[in-house]
Amino acid sequence: MPEMKPIHMVDVVGQYQKIKTEINEAALRVIGSGQYILGKEVSEFENEIAQYLNVNHGIGCASGTDALMVSMMALGIGQGDEVVTTPFTFAATTETIMLLGAKPIYVDIDPKTFNLDPSKMEAAITKKTKAIIPVHLYGQTVDMDPLVTAANQHNIPIIEDMCQAIGADYKGKKVGGIGTMGCISFFPSKNLGAFGDAGMVVTNDAALAEKLRMIVVHGSRVRYEHEIIGVNSRLDALQAAMLRVKLHYLDKWIEARRKAAMLYNCLFAGSDVVIPYEAPYGRHVFHQYTIRLKNRDQVAQYLSEKKIPYGIYYPISLHMQKAYSAAGKPKGTFPITESAIDEVLSLPMHTELDEEQQKFIVQSILDAMKK
Repeated sequence: MPEMKPIHMVDVVGQYQKIKTEINEAALRVIGSGQYILGKEVSEFENEIAQYLNVNHGIGCASGTDALMVSMMALGIGQGDEVVTTPFTFAATTETIMLLGAKPIYVDIDPKTFNLDPSKMEAAITKKTKAIIPVHLYGQTVDMDPLVTAANQHNIPIIEDMCQAIGADYKGKKVGGIGTMGCISFFPSKNLGAFGDAGMVVTNDAALAEKLRMIVVHGSRVRYEHEIIGVNSRLDALQAAMLRVKLHYLDKWIEARRKAAMLYNCLFAGSDVVIPYEAPYGRHVFHQYTIRLKNRDQVAQYLSEKKIPYGIYYPISLHMQKAYSAAGKPKGTFPITESAIDEVLSLPMHTELDEEQQKFIVQSILDAMKK
């Protein structure tokens, strides 16, 4: 019997091998053109992403983190402002808020979806609230209708952090075009991953789009004429060209992830493992397949011994991070988030997983739980 292939948390090399010729041709096309910054490849990719998400404008930038930053800059968010968001996500969401001098105001999460709980958001809104940043975590959509209703009542813009959720649906509509702006990361491990850092902001607002295009090139429309404060956050033409190739495969890859997730679900049936919940209002794209376990650390140790990779996203919530202590919320403030950080475990999830690997992963977890 042939030996099982090594298990990867994310197999970017295996994915590349299947589309190697197309990727290489795209890269060589850019290298031969001499146009490495902005240009046709970037503008075409911006248009293609906008079309895919059914929005009017796409503005490329250097990373998902920069997408968040420039979105808030476009709204004029700064010193003394407040931004409502979740404490259970990657650091970039809070980091960018605080770099601008604003304050993150956290709302605890829904225990099933791991996303910001809309029922708790109203209490977090004040006269200082200048934006709401819901995070579509793990590829699962936030319940957006209550957020949009509240945002409209208070005239507050919504910045969708969709860095983990490109292609996810909310009531039949792609995330990114539901709020005022949507922020995308093309980090290599994402469902649509570049060969380095890359990001984008999408919006239906033409005035915001124009402002964003200035911000990402030092605040200028015309070279050497700087109208507003900006940054250097351009999307490389090389990354855009290769992402254009990958975009054609995105829906196929999402289906492969969903198929792998359904197999995991079946294999865990009848066990004490809490499998990912897929909300009836959304279509999960499974950037991560995240389970909950009471004895998470014991299981994780066993997986390490079996050479099975895993992730803990995230082991420390943002309100308890030393760097962000200025946000001023002690342990115990967000009990659902604090419970999740002790129990979540993300399993290998990518387009190259096979059934044998998944059965081995699941059986190893079930064995570990008996110890």
